[in-house]
Amino acid sequence: MSEFDLIRDYFHWQNPPDSVRVSVGDDAAVLSMPAGRELVVSVDTFNAGIHFPRATPPHAIGYKALAVNLSDLAAMGAEPAWFTLAISLPEADRAWISEFARGMRELAQQHGIFLIGGDTTRGPLSITVQVMGFVRPGRALLRSNAKQGDLICVSGTLGDAAAGLAVVQQGLELSVDAAEYCVQRLNYPTPRNALTDILGEHANACMDISDGLLADLGHILKASQLGAKLEHARLPFSAALLQLPLEQRLEFALTGGDDYEVLFTLPPARFETVKNAAAERGVLFTNIGKVNENIGDLQLDHGLSAKKQGYDHFSAN
Repeated sequence: MSEFDLIRDYFHWQNPPDSVRVSVGDDAAVLSMPAGRELVVSVDTFNAGIHFPRATPPHAIGYKALAVNLSDLAAMGAEPAWFTLAISLPEADRAWISEFARGMRELAQQHGIFLIGGDTTRGPLSITVQVMGFVRPGRALLRSNAKQGDLICVSGTLGDAAAGLAVVQQGLELSVDAAEYCVQRLNYPTPRNALTDILGEHANACMDISDGLLADLGHILKASQLGAKLEHARLPFSAALLQLPLEQRLEFALTGGDDYEVLFTLPPARFETVKNAAAERGVLFTNIGKVNENIGDLQLDHGLSAKKQGYDHFSAN
């Protein structure tokens, strides 16, 4: 299978939206911007053995490579529109590529985002996805807009993906059902784009949790020049993680990463409104702490150090 056969068979999608004038098959895409909107762009690279175990099924790799980018749009309060895909493959394995493309397309169709171009090349397995979406002018959610007295909140449950990675790589002992659930959460994160309008209306600052709660909250606090205190008893855990000792599940939740839940701050008066609106869409929102004026000071009411960092590509951890 040639490069052009691969593109034609798996990545040249039919029936583009009206906003796509020229898509896959030319030197570049030609797109129509909607009036009265700002463009939001994010890009992530996904490398075998670093961002996913090498034995991960190709369907899950395709799904997750797009999901983590959709999560970035959700964290910015942006509505998904288009994406590009650059993929390096060790060989043109038709069965592998078919499953990879199927996983990616299934998620894209759920969120109304359309593949408009990219690149294919031969080399070690690596996937780069760039997503584009829209917000109303001046309404993008930023890390730098947290306010003193804001509640710190998260969607969903924390630590499941890190536990799933431990199941795969270290043989973490959980019941069969719990282990399967955690591995599924690792391979198939749920980008919270369904909550974009709620967050855009009520949240002050927002980002998604990719490198661990402590590290990512630290980014918000640094950008906003504020501090925070977290209450460990408020952290939301799944039934699977409740099988583990407190110290172990705290480690997964606080520093494990790969959750792709949204982490945001909002005024206390708006919490119940947001919680109820999210519940109507089947999503749990939990208040886990509060923003304070102590610049750069992240406190945790538990012995586990709040100074411990999450994942960093260029650190020794």
